[in-house]
Amino acid sequence: MSRRSMVLPADYADWLAGLKKRIAGARQRALLAANEEQICLYHDLGRDILERQNREGWGAKVIDRLSADLRAAFPEMKGFSSRNLKYMKAFAQKCPDGLIGQQSAAQLPWFHIVTLITKLSEPALREWYAREALHHSWSRDTLNIQIRNELHLSQGAAVTNFSRRLPNPDAGVAEQILKDPYHFDFLGLGAEAHERDIENALVRHITRFLLELGAGFAFVGRQFRLEVAGDEFFVDLLFYHTRLKCYVVVELKAQAFRPEHAGQLNFYLSAVDAQVKAADDEPTIGLLLCKTKNRLVAEYALSGIEKPIGVADYQLVRALPEPLDTCLPSIEELESELSRDLRDMKIRPESPPAVSIDLSDGSPGVSAGGETDESRGQ
Repeated sequence: MSRRSMVLPADYADWLAGLKKRIAGARQRALLAANEEQICLYHDLGRDILERQNREGWGAKVIDRLSADLRAAFPEMKGFSSRNLKYMKAFAQKCPDGLIGQQSAAQLPWFHIVTLITKLSEPALREWYAREALHHSWSRDTLNIQIRNELHLSQGAAVTNFSRRLPNPDAGVAEQILKDPYHFDFLGLGAEAHERDIENALVRHITRFLLELGAGFAFVGRQFRLEVAGDEFFVDLLFYHTRLKCYVVVELKAQAFRPEHAGQLNFYLSAVDAQVKAADDEPTIGLLLCKTKNRLVAEYALSGIEKPIGVADYQLVRALPEPLDTCLPSIEELESELSRDLRDMKIRPESPPAVSIDLSDGSPGVSAGGETDESRGQ
């Protein structure tokens, strides 16, 4: 009987869908179990290396020999480079119980862990970013960006009137989805860029813009047209937030915040609520992005505004960090070594570590600012 003429049971489609779901679930559980085994193995290896170095005074040459012997014994396994063994030692040193705060490190991929232990020196910050990475399923690139942008300082820092204009718990959730400042250095624009230039660039880089806005934002349109009593008005950027179930109007101002900006945005929110919002949508929220602001002026301006509005700064240009000390590995060195181990895992090589990780087994440690242990003691 040909496949075309085959008569399938009435419930075949539902049965097939159920099978696919079960297979996908089993595959996901297998991947998670394999990752947990890998992380536990790396922690055990790191702990053994750390204990033997402390007890027997191992140097770099012993780790290099260990790397070569493990590679020879297990040629099909990746991750036994000298540098990765030193990351394992750092993992055991900074997370002796295998936990990142209250989070199990085994829930994270290995190079997420490497990012956390090399770029963050404070355990509380490592726990915060580990929790956020798990909750939002961040990629390693996203984790790097959020750490660089100091998300823990900017999240929930915008000036808002949400506590007076939104019911609980929506007010608290809405507070947390806004940040201050927003970093737009990925646009490649100078500090004197005009509003339309910024808007155009944000739309061209919409994926990166959505990442900066945070989880839950869906782009609806730019220069969104509203008509009120025959007059046309255009909203700079319109989004929908999937968690809050509401529209979010974003207005850009290439100048310092002024109270009249809040009044203009309040009008736009009233129009969107009347013309765009569905009956089951929550009230529309406004976000005013300014070049700079006086917090007290913004608080006064929002106190008499009817609609929920937040005010935050944006930054187009940031100062570059101080160069790392030259005893840290170069990008080329990391790419050469890590790409060999990670080729089969399809993970891009990591950039140089930024906080104290002793990869030299004998030379002074290096901090995020490039200081050595010796210089800090002076």
